[in-house]
Amino acid sequence: MFNSLVNKYNIAGPRYTSYPTVPYWDKATFSLDKWKSSLVKSFKESNSKEGISLYIHLPFCESLCTFCGCNKRITKQHSVESPYIQAVLKEWHLYLALFDKKPIIKELHLGGGTPTFFSPEHLKVLINGILEGAERAGNYEFSFEGHPNNTTREHLQALFDLGFRRVSYGVQDYNPTVQKAIHRIQPFENVKAATDLAREIGYTSVGHDIIFGLPFQSLAHVKETILKTKSLLPDRLAFYSYAHVPWIKGNGQRGFNDSDLPSADLKRKQYELGKQLLGQVGYEEIGMDHFALSSDGLYKSMLDGNLHRNFMGYTASKTQAMIGLGVSSISDSWYGFSQNVKDIESYYKLLEEDTIPVYRGHILNEEDLKIRRHILNLMCQFKTSWHSDELYFTELPDSLILLKEMEKDGLLQIGNKTIEVTSKGQPFVRNICMAFDVLLQRKQPDSQLFSMTV
Repeated sequence: MFNSLVNKYNIAGPRYTSYPTVPYWDKATFSLDKWKSSLVKSFKESNSKEGISLYIHLPFCESLCTFCGCNKRITKQHSVESPYIQAVLKEWHLYLALFDKKPIIKELHLGGGTPTFFSPEHLKVLINGILEGAERAGNYEFSFEGHPNNTTREHLQALFDLGFRRVSYGVQDYNPTVQKAIHRIQPFENVKAATDLAREIGYTSVGHDIIFGLPFQSLAHVKETILKTKSLLPDRLAFYSYAHVPWIKGNGQRGFNDSDLPSADLKRKQYELGKQLLGQVGYEEIGMDHFALSSDGLYKSMLDGNLHRNFMGYTASKTQAMIGLGVSSISDSWYGFSQNVKDIESYYKLLEEDTIPVYRGHILNEEDLKIRRHILNLMCQFKTSWHSDELYFTELPDSLILLKEMEKDGLLQIGNKTIEVTSKGQPFVRNICMAFDVLLQRKQPDSQLFSMTV
């Protein structure tokens, strides 16, 4: 029965880190001035109550991982570090000039690329430069992505001293054949050393990222990776499906053929096996593709109903405004999205002209805002409702028609103005969200834009 559901629902679909999704942003009516206005409005409404989030994209890597769909620049020249940090700080000051008071930073995350490509000294310059123009919230959370092969004691200590208490390490898979295919040779001993170091220094949340559906990956490989992961017991885990999107320009996904990838049926078996093994040692499933120990803040936020999802993935709390700094970073004012230019040279040029380096975005209308709330509810709580007129939109009856078929398959239950996803339906939550995505329903893409949902 489960295999037939996989065959039925394994279609291309968004991951819904935003709504509207990026391919459906209305770029024709977007402008930098509109983006600034939406951010200033959001800042005035929310800064004193909840603060803001910052995402800083650090794009440099010394070698190319061929599973990666992120924006990156491959180089071994570390002379690139200082100019890039100065550019990010220039962008931050352009944003600070928009606000009438100091931002209160609740969340700050360093992503990449490889943040630990940068020296500890340069990371200190970056974070101290950010904090010069801002205050920390009382319950702030600073986090970064670390590469187990090059995250040193000096990196961990420097960032700890600056207030970082959470680190996530990209593990992917421990099998040598899989690692060779994705060009990420990373022995278990390196991950263990980096994990132990973080805990010794005092980090309170250590996360690991694991991927299923990688080239040449078997059920036995997934089992081996999970068993080794259990021995380290990270506080939280991202256990997600490899998104095969080789058509995206600049993507590193090469070095293997489509025929080397596991079938949709095998991918789902890999996920179910991993979920079962993780559950045996006390990991709780959080939203889509995430797991956490009951002692971790992500699990507690799910119980409290505070779990949030944005371009950084799942977070333990929501801020209305999230500013992305650095090339390709995406910002979110709740009322609008914007994305920075993707190449470093254009980024530098715009900053030299004292221009916030945005090249596309979307300002949400009333319908967008309603549907966004439904999709966030489904992604974070596996349920939504429209008892209030504030959450009713014109095409909701059409969405319910699509959902009726899923209800027959046992993926959800439709109540009196409510929808609740069943445990059977949780692996298909992306498909359920697609029924609410009126922009996708109105205009199906002419070519494949998204990874497969299973």
